[in-house]
Amino acid sequence: MPTSSPALRLELITPATIDAALALKVRPDQEGLVAPVAKSLAEAYAYGDTAWPRLIFDGDRLVGFLMAFFDVRFAPGHPDDRPRSGLWRLNIAAQEQGRGYGRFAVEQVCAEIRRRGGNRVSVTYVPGDHGPAGFYESLGFRPTGELSGDQVVAELALSEG
Repeated sequence: MPTSSPALRLELITPATIDAALALKVRPDQEGLVAPVAKSLAEAYAYGDTAWPRLIFDGDRLVGFLMAFFDVRFAPGHPDDRPRSGLWRLNIAAQEQGRGYGRFAVEQVCAEIRRRGGNRVSVTYVPGDHGPAGFYESLGFRPTGELSGDQVVAELALSEG
């Protein structure tokens, strides 16, 4: 399984990797479920204090893109709102799906949140056919009953260590 491979790593987007990042495409049936990398990079620029964009490499091969967020309030002004951290975007290249790269990406985001002192990971996703609900549930995420826009909010409690 790729998650144990020493060749798997996250990297910053650089001038040398930007074109490959922008060319990364998910499967056609997923295009309406996740924003393209170009939009994510624009959002990362606009939300620089909270966005954490990274490329996922297996050896020299770009296999995906992720963007995490840190300490974001989903509903400012709501009395029960609290800062959250989690996975904002996950794009695994169409031809690379089903090989453990998504799991690796989520594990890396969890590790970064834990490193920053967090104990919960949030994710939002579009519900429905071809959506990622089953993937996130298999990793332990549970829907909170909330919506963020038209997306389901799910959370995962991080264990110690």
